[in-house]
Formats: sequence, structure tokens, C-alpha cells
Amino acid sequence: MKMELITKLLEKTNIFAVVGASKDPEKYGHQVYKDLKGAGYKVYPVNPNAKEILGDKCYQDLKNLPTKPDVVNIVVPPKVTEKTVKTCKMLGITKVWMQPGSESENAIKFCHENGIDVMYGTCVMVERRART
Repeated sequence: MKMELITKLLEKTNIFAVVGASKDPEKYGHQVYKDLKGAGYKVYPVNPNAKEILGDKCYQDLKNLPTKPDVVNIVVPPKVTEKTVKTCKMLGITKVWMQPGSESENAIKFCHENGIDVMYGTCVMVERRART
């Protein structure tokens, strides 16, 4: 099941939002955003503390995106992840990828109980690169 879900999440037609995208090249939020963008995905950076990342407009919140993403990649502390998955449900987003360190048992349980496909315990960059 896990491999099937990874394949589904990494379909090239999926639009990603990276919650916790960062301007700081040392941070995973920057690296994940740059990796997905470089791989040719349509990807939106989401961070209330940044105006732009890698020359792209950065959005304050998932609610402000011009298009609903297919996959929300989360690179924030677990407590913020819990709020983010509730926003995903509210917006009808049904695919979430929690980067290592962003997972929370409550958020994972929430996803399972609310029909949200959730990937955790593995990095989107590692999985994407393993399939190219």
C-alpha cells in the first residue's frame, strides 16, 4: 500500500503546496520546495513569514493559493501539522505528505478518520529521486 500511495502522490500531474517552504537554503522547507520545482512539478510555497522563495510568490496560507493543490507536503513542527491537516479537510484536499519531523500521531489519525491519504516516515525528495 505504501508504494502505491507514494506512486500516486508523485504523479507528475499533481500540483504540490509545500507548507513550511523556506528562503533559507539550509532548511528542509527550502530543499523540498527547490527539489519539487526542479523536478518539474507545479508547486506553491506556503509560509506566512516570506514574500517570495526562489523568485516565486509565497503564500500566507493554503486558503490563499490560486489553485487547490493535489498534494500538501508539510515541513513544519507537529503542532502546526495538526492545524494544517484540518485546513486540508476544510479545503477538500485529500493527499498529504508529512516530512520526517513534521508528523504527529494526532494529525495522522485525523487524516485516516477524514479520508485523507497520508504519507509519513519517508522524505518526498528521497522517494522522488528513487523513481527517476
